[in-house]
Amino acid sequence: MLKSHFHFIGIGGIGMSAVAMGLLKKGYSVTGSDLIKNNETNKLEELGALIFTSQIRQNIEFVTSKFNNKLINFVVSSAIKSENEELSYCREKNLTIKHRSEILAMLMQTYTALAVSGSHGKTSTSTFLSTLLELCTHNSSSITGGIIPIYNSNCYVENTKFLVAEVDESDGTINRYKSYIGIINNIDFDHCDHFSNLDQVISSFRDFASNSKKLLLNFDCKTTRNNFNSDFNWSIKTSNKVAYAIIPTEINANHSIGKYYENGNFISDLYIPIPGLHNLSNITAAIAASRMTGVVFTEIKKNIKYLKLPNKRFELRGEINERNLYDDYAHHPNEIKETIKLGRLFIKQQCTNNSPKSRLVAIFQPHRYSRVKQFAKEFAEELSKADVIYVTSIYGAGEENEAKINSTIITDLIYKKNKNVIYIKNYQEITKNFYELTQKGDLILNMGAGDCHEFWSILNKAKN
Repeated sequence: MLKSHFHFIGIGGIGMSAVAMGLLKKGYSVTGSDLIKNNETNKLEELGALIFTSQIRQNIEFVTSKFNNKLINFVVSSAIKSENEELSYCREKNLTIKHRSEILAMLMQTYTALAVSGSHGKTSTSTFLSTLLELCTHNSSSITGGIIPIYNSNCYVENTKFLVAEVDESDGTINRYKSYIGIINNIDFDHCDHFSNLDQVISSFRDFASNSKKLLLNFDCKTTRNNFNSDFNWSIKTSNKVAYAIIPTEINANHSIGKYYENGNFISDLYIPIPGLHNLSNITAAIAASRMTGVVFTEIKKNIKYLKLPNKRFELRGEINERNLYDDYAHHPNEIKETIKLGRLFIKQQCTNNSPKSRLVAIFQPHRYSRVKQFAKEFAEELSKADVIYVTSIYGAGEENEAKINSTIITDLIYKKNKNVIYIKNYQEITKNFYELTQKGDLILNMGAGDCHEFWSILNKAKN
């Protein structure tokens, strides 16, 4: 395959860039196109990739002429629309088109692969597992959908034994991945653009499970527990009938403390420098997978203090005029629920330090029209638990808005539960009125999976 060349249409995405980087590290030649330059495209160029800032047929013509001595694979993700000029031209010329999942699956074949799946928490679990395996074995690589602090990258590929891979169920391609350990964090109904109901989502995970030599399951997720069987499971609620458990004894805004069990037997107390019950579950999964690969527990306990959350997971961006702004990737109602709970934990801790009571301000950028249409009531239910809520326009992620959905469907429902809600068109409008919309002491949660995480930069530019 070293005689192959890969051209990525939409190379700047967090998942596409990780796979492209993996190929470069393996010695393949890589080109790609994206309309926006970012940190990931800059890193790829540093590694030798040629990046086009347009998506036109001439790019494909250039690639086919320059690399005519190689088998050229044109790589797309499900985000690339059929009318994309590069993709249309590839189809017109009957060129070899591969899906991103096929290339990731190919890279996984050369390792003892640990594949992290699930509706929520994949990136965090992949980050915790990558960190533990790196520090405990010094023999692990990683390809994920987020920036892992220990590598400062979404891809670290070397000639190692293990590879941690975050695998995505959103488009049904999860059945392509074969792994030594397959991890299912949880299963929820989501990705309404591809799946019609929860049963279809479960069916997709069944294919993934059958391709895993060993299956590691979240016992606390009812859907996972009722639809899959494995000798390997974890819990943060019980140490009975589970292989691995951490039962929390203290959770605060700075850390978690819990009792660690294996097969019902108490092993040790653990101090973990990450807050939040959902994070504790993800960390328990990472410890369990590490133990399944043969890592001794004393090594895990020694290195657990180095765990950090990936970017955009309750990430403190900074303080502006006594207002703390956090970014979080939450874009599903159940993710918003956990993020707001964590925000409340932070506020509770601040109040015990004799500071005035802070408000929890939620800024939410809905992601995809299909998701808003499906979960409007659930979004309203969870967002209304904040003290003040600002909802921006929907980030379409390339979807057609056939049902003419807009964000007021959420704000109107929130208003019935919490009158402190306003629809604000975009982040420029929020920035313009920032000091009227917020007050000193506020904890501001900026949530979504679109371009909402540029808000901190917009705010700082306006300040200067």
